[in-house]
Amino acid sequence: MKDQAAALRSLVSAPQGGSEGRGNPRSSKIITVASGKGGVGKSNFTLNFALTLHSLGKKVLVFDADIGMANIDVLMGTRSSYNLYHLLYRHKTIREIIQLGADGLPYIAGGSGMKELFSLSDRDLEFFASQVEDIAQEMDYVIFDTGAGLSKENMRFIGAADECLIVTTPEPTSITDAYALVKVMHSQEHSTPFRMIVNRVEDEREAERVANKIAGVASRFLQTDIPLLGYISEDAQVVSAVKKQIPYRLAYPNCKASKDIQKLALRYLAVPAAPESETLSGIRGFMKKWLRRTT
Repeated sequence: MKDQAAALRSLVSAPQGGSEGRGNPRSSKIITVASGKGGVGKSNFTLNFALTLHSLGKKVLVFDADIGMANIDVLMGTRSSYNLYHLLYRHKTIREIIQLGADGLPYIAGGSGMKELFSLSDRDLEFFASQVEDIAQEMDYVIFDTGAGLSKENMRFIGAADECLIVTTPEPTSITDAYALVKVMHSQEHSTPFRMIVNRVEDEREAERVANKIAGVASRFLQTDIPLLGYISEDAQVVSAVKKQIPYRLAYPNCKASKDIQKLALRYLAVPAAPESETLSGIRGFMKKWLRRTT
């Protein structure tokens, strides 16, 4: 426990030197991971994607924002002592509710606090915003694992983020629901860019077929671009890792899915979603949009 506490302090304590320590914090990129329906492997993707970025030297914080179905900690076989509830009711600070998961990955468990988050007073929401800003400025990426589908809460997270990674599978219902999510967000005039991940595919050809189908319809009817970021192969060892409650990236580093997510993460770092001047707003922009502030 002492070793974990020390590691956590080193990850989330304020920097002591360098340009960041002189009032020039890094600009965190805010990513939401979403899906049109449940059961597509969204949370498993979020966790293993975050772990891969973490292994590549990036500071990543995972925020389990799946209301009612938060399970990032379950996938890692960890038990969270604190969650968002303890922050919202001022029992703990945000630094105190951050847990260290697999491979030392920092994460915040949503728990029951996610429901309360959307019914707080303006004053309490401002407190939450200040707490998130406090920690996010020390991260390269803050990844929100949202719930499946088109709830208003999910739409607020997606609409406020710098970009959204939408996870689908080759199943027809998954493809249809992924497009429906993009369509609804577009109808609300949100400018959040999307990139697509196709999970559980037989091969690259199947991934491209699914991606082209969604991208083609989105381009024709919504005049919006949804590029394919990457794909994850169907892999029995993913199922085995879930049963063991160990992320497949760690349990089976040489399996097909692990190799796929490594390629996907490297591509993500190499190919920005859009020029930063057009989309990247960082944590302050995220909180302003999420809280629907006008100043």
